[in-house]
Amino acid sequence: MVDDLRHVILRACWPRSPGVINLTALMLIVSMLTGCAVGPDYHPPAPPAGDRFTSAPMPSETAVSPGDAGAAQHFVLGQDIPGEWWSLFHCAPLNALMRDALANSPNLAAAWAALRQAKEDVNAEVGNALYPHVDANLGVSRSKAAGLAFGQEDLSPLTLYNASVSVSYSFDLFGGARRELEALRAQVDYQRFQLEAVYLALTANLVTASVREASLRAQIEATEQVASYQQAQLDLVMRQFELGGASRPAVLAQRSLLAQTRASLPALRQSLDQVRHQMAVLAGKPPSDASLPQFKLSDFSLPRTLPVSLPSTLVRQRPDILAADALLHQASAKVGVATAAMYPQLTLTGSYGGEALTPAGVFKPASSIWSLGTNLLQPLFHGGQLSAQKRAAVAAYDQAAAQYRETVLLAFQNVADTLRALDADAHALTAQSDAWLSARDTLALSQQQYRLGALSYLALLDAQRQYQQSTVNLVQAQAARYADTAALFQALGGGWWTAPQSPEAKAGKPEAPMGSP
Repeated sequence: MVDDLRHVILRACWPRSPGVINLTALMLIVSMLTGCAVGPDYHPPAPPAGDRFTSAPMPSETAVSPGDAGAAQHFVLGQDIPGEWWSLFHCAPLNALMRDALANSPNLAAAWAALRQAKEDVNAEVGNALYPHVDANLGVSRSKAAGLAFGQEDLSPLTLYNASVSVSYSFDLFGGARRELEALRAQVDYQRFQLEAVYLALTANLVTASVREASLRAQIEATEQVASYQQAQLDLVMRQFELGGASRPAVLAQRSLLAQTRASLPALRQSLDQVRHQMAVLAGKPPSDASLPQFKLSDFSLPRTLPVSLPSTLVRQRPDILAADALLHQASAKVGVATAAMYPQLTLTGSYGGEALTPAGVFKPASSIWSLGTNLLQPLFHGGQLSAQKRAAVAAYDQAAAQYRETVLLAFQNVADTLRALDADAHALTAQSDAWLSARDTLALSQQQYRLGALSYLALLDAQRQYQQSTVNLVQAQAARYADTAALFQALGGGWWTAPQSPEAKAGKPEAPMGSP
């Protein structure tokens, strides 16, 4: 139908006699074409089928082990995620740090500025494409013509003043301008979801960093306690050696074990410093800032209920999927832009003003000048440029569609990996708790037997090593449950759609309005 209308326009505008254009027929056809836009109308891809992320069904709850970190977590399918999901850990220092970070994060500020820019690009295109352009022109010129051209020896220089208002309007016959606006609005959607992604990454990284800090502090504390015990044991062995009750190799072995334990502390303290520096930068502060709170594992409470979104719901709430969908929408609109460039383009121009030899004479009725014109441009031969541009736009759409599918698949993998990790974390913590209890009891029994002379010193050293390693492993297993719980909330999109305020509003920045036609 659009191709037929293009031929009708050409016939209507073609002069039947020199200098005559059928403007009435042209305006009638233009009114018929209002709302017509070539190119594909965008429809989001259908969500994938299925009601779970993993090949095998997940258990309804995780395994249980002693302590708050070992509590059972229940998976609730289809339950929504709170916007401030980190508050489920009930950690007051974390909540305070999060407020500071949302107000001062440079990444969040940059993403918000990119969203504002995208909105202003839409406003600019609305004014450029959908409304007439009106300009005021003031000018003065002085010139001298050759007198011989007019049969005279010489002509005096001439000063000419003019003032006019010009109007031009391009009719969007085939929707090229509207498709361009559609593409720009899709870019706004992309930047909005990029902002949500930055917001989600910031909050998740802060939770993960705070849990890691708490884990490192617990590992340092446990290692220092073990080192203190080993120092006491070394003092005992040295007294026994002095009294002839222990051999020199036993003293050296105990001293070596103590040195190995102390040697692990600098690396742990370095990791603690690095995670503190990371948290400061995430919060928009220099690494030297000393106002950051300190975290311990006892500050956190493990969320007992874990909402799990349906796969069909995930594609409508993960910011990276929605951003990929916005890019696909933009690519679809660009196909319409490239298609419209192959069709006729109609422009109406007009001007009114005055022209005189003096400034005052410009505004006299006798000096008035005006013009009215229309221009119809139909591309005929561009060496294949327009067709190639359309094929390139279609290829770009195919690329965006493939990238969208990849984003969805990676998101599903992310959720599946996290769900399995949570289940494995609970079993690992149970095993580590049993191993720690066994190592503790073994060490106590070994110490008693060694005092009675029923156990060799090498066996006692082995019991000490096992206890030290099991203590560190237990702390790491406890921290993994908190970190992977945060990872699940991040994998499911973070609940931004349930938040009462947008990220820019939470950061104390007003949202920039976006124009509309």
